[in-house]
Formats: sequence, C-alpha cells, structure tokens
Amino acid sequence: MVPARNVSNNRPAGGDARVRSLIALIDDLISVVTEENVELSRGLPASRLKQVDEKNRLADLFEKCVAESAAATSSLHVEDRMLREQLMERILRLRAAMDENLLRLRAAIEASNRRIEAVMQAIREQIANVSPYGASGRRATRAISSGSTNVRA
Repeated sequence: MVPARNVSNNRPAGGDARVRSLIALIDDLISVVTEENVELSRGLPASRLKQVDEKNRLADLFEKCVAESAAATSSLHVEDRMLREQLMERILRLRAAMDENLLRLRAAIEASNRRIEAVMQAIREQIANVSPYGASGRRATRAISSGSTNVRA
C-alpha cells in the first residue's frame, strides 16, 4: 500500500508546486492500480483485493484536484515546459493503467459470475437428483417401501 502523500487542497500553492504535488498523486495512483492489475492477472476475485480502498482514496483526491482546476479555484498553469511534459506523460500512463484495470476488473467479474453459475447449476442438479417430485409437482418415481412384511418380533 502506498503511504499517503501530503496533497493539500485547502491552501493555494504556486503552479509548479501544485503540478509537482499532482504528479506525485498520479504516481501513487499508478502504483496502486498497477499492483491491483498484477493481483487481478493472478485470477484473484475483485472483491478480495486489498488495493480497493487506497485506489478509491487516491482517485477521490485526483478527482478533487481536477475539479478544482476545471472550476478555476486552483491554477495548474505551468510555465516550465519539462514539468508540463512530465504531467502529460503521467496522465497518459495513468490512463493506460486504468484502461488495463478496467479490462481486468471486467474479466474478474465475468469469472466470478461463471463460478456462481457453476455452483448454482450444481445445486440445481443435486436438488433434481434427490427430489421425488417432477416439474409438474407430481411424484416422479414410484414410492418404495423400505419395510418388510416378514419381520419377527
């Protein structure tokens, strides 16, 4: 799990410092998503992944930063061309990691659905094999007496 970085949304920061903070946040998010993708590639169910809470926390922080920038309450104007390119490169890496994550999560959900359906089918077959009643609600088999008329007391 990635330790929380000091990303503060409450105090205004210079453009470069704000961008560096956003890049660090994106790096943390990429790290967590990549770790989750590795776990998903091993076939683990999505519900058992330990990265979910941290990914959600970091995604919420990222969403807030982007929303603030879009609302112009925080500025991401970057004069340094290298820093701007670094930010764009991180955003592209994050997009690629999230695209892979989406595909792996869908595959994990489909695998879980197949497992659930297999269990349900086995239960249905087991019930059908032991039930004396058919689909019409009538006895499907003849009643068999287990008693014997030749019993001595």
